[in-house]
Amino acid sequence: MPALASHRKPRTRTGIAGMAGLRTNSPAVGFTTAALASVTLLSTQSANAAPTEPKPSVEEVQKKVDDLYRQAGTATEKYNKAKESTDEKRREVDQLLDDAAKRTDKLNESRRTLGNYAAAQYRTGAVTPTAALLLADSPQAYFDQTQLMDRMTDRQRTVIDDYETQRAAAAKQRAEATKSLESLTDSQKALRTSKQEVQAKLSEARSLLSKLTAEEKARLAAIEREKEEVARRKAEAKAKEEAKARADAEAERRRREQAQQPGGDTGTGTGTGTGTGSSGGAYAAKADKVLSFARSQMGKPYVWGATGPSSYDCSGLTQAAWKAAGVDLPRTTWDQVKVGTRIATKDLLPGDLVFFYDDISHVGIYIGDGKMIHAPKPGANVREESIYYMPIYGSVRPA
Repeated sequence: MPALASHRKPRTRTGIAGMAGLRTNSPAVGFTTAALASVTLLSTQSANAAPTEPKPSVEEVQKKVDDLYRQAGTATEKYNKAKESTDEKRREVDQLLDDAAKRTDKLNESRRTLGNYAAAQYRTGAVTPTAALLLADSPQAYFDQTQLMDRMTDRQRTVIDDYETQRAAAAKQRAEATKSLESLTDSQKALRTSKQEVQAKLSEARSLLSKLTAEEKARLAAIEREKEEVARRKAEAKAKEEAKARADAEAERRRREQAQQPGGDTGTGTGTGTGTGSSGGAYAAKADKVLSFARSQMGKPYVWGATGPSSYDCSGLTQAAWKAAGVDLPRTTWDQVKVGTRIATKDLLPGDLVFFYDDISHVGIYIGDGKMIHAPKPGANVREESIYYMPIYGSVRPA
C-alpha cells in the first residue's frame, strides 16, 4: 500500500530567510524611528526657543551711546546738585555741633555754680530765723547774717534762671543738630544714588562700544566725522553772519561819525549790539578773562563731578572760567541757566554760555564764529567745537 503523502507544506528557505531578514533588520527600524522622534523633538524645541535678538547696527549703537552719554550728563548734574546740598548740610551740621558744644560749656558752668550753692547750703544746714537769733552772738550779728543770706538767695535765683536758659538753649541746639544730621543723611543717600546712576550709564556705553568689531569701530568713527562736518558747516555759516554783522556795525559807526563831523559833534553813542559801548566794553573785558582761562584748560580730561584744576565736567569748567573773571556762578547747568540775561543764538557774544538738550544737561563757553570751548564727555578732553554739534536749548550772558 503506497504511503500517504503529507499535506504539510515544507518550510521554504525563502520564508525562513525572510523571517531571518526581518529579525535582522528590526533594530535598524527601531533606530530610525528613534532618530525621527529625536529630530521632531529638537525641531519642536527650536521652534519654542526664544529667538536671539539681532545685533544692533553701528548707527543704532552710535545713537544709543550718544543717548547714554547724555543721560550720564544729566545724572552728573544730579550728582553735582546732591553734592552741593550735602556740602552745605555738612557745614550747617558742623556749625550746629560747634554751637552745641559752646552751649554745653555754658550749661556746665551754670551747673557747677549751682553745685557750689548746694554744697554751701548743705554745710550751713536749714536753720529757722528764731533759732538763728537765739544762736547768734548778738542781735546785730543775726541781722548781718540774714541780710547776707537774702543776697545769696537773689544771686542763687539768678544762677538758677541762667541755668534754665542754658539748658533750654542746649536742648534746642541738640534738636536742630539732630534734624540737620537726618537731612545730611538724606543728602548723602541722594549723592550715592546719583553716583551709581552715572556709573551705570557710562558702564553700559563702554559695554556697547567694546562689542564692536574693528570694522564697526571704523564705521562709527566715520559717522562721528560726518556729524562733525555738518556741525562745522553750520558754524561757518554762523561765522559769516557774525562777520557781516560786525561789518555792518562798523559801517554804521563810520556813517554816524561822518554825519557828525560838519557840526563838530563827535558823539559817543555807538550802540550796544556789537559790544562796543561802555557796558559792552566791560562785558568784553570779563569775557577775555573767561576765554583766556578756558583756553588754558584745553586738553585736560573730562571727569564727571570735577571742578578743576586738573579735570572738569561741563558746568565745572564754566564755573571756574567765570570765577577767573570775578563772577561766581552756581555749580549746576540747571542753576547756571538762570543767571544773567537770556540771549538768542543770533546775538551770541564771546563769553556767553550755551546750553544744550531739553534737560539742560550740558553747557559750553561761546568763543565766536559758531564755536565754543567745553568739556564734552567721558573719554574726551576740553576742546573747541561747533555749538551745533548738539541741540541748543538756549544761551545766557552771565554778567
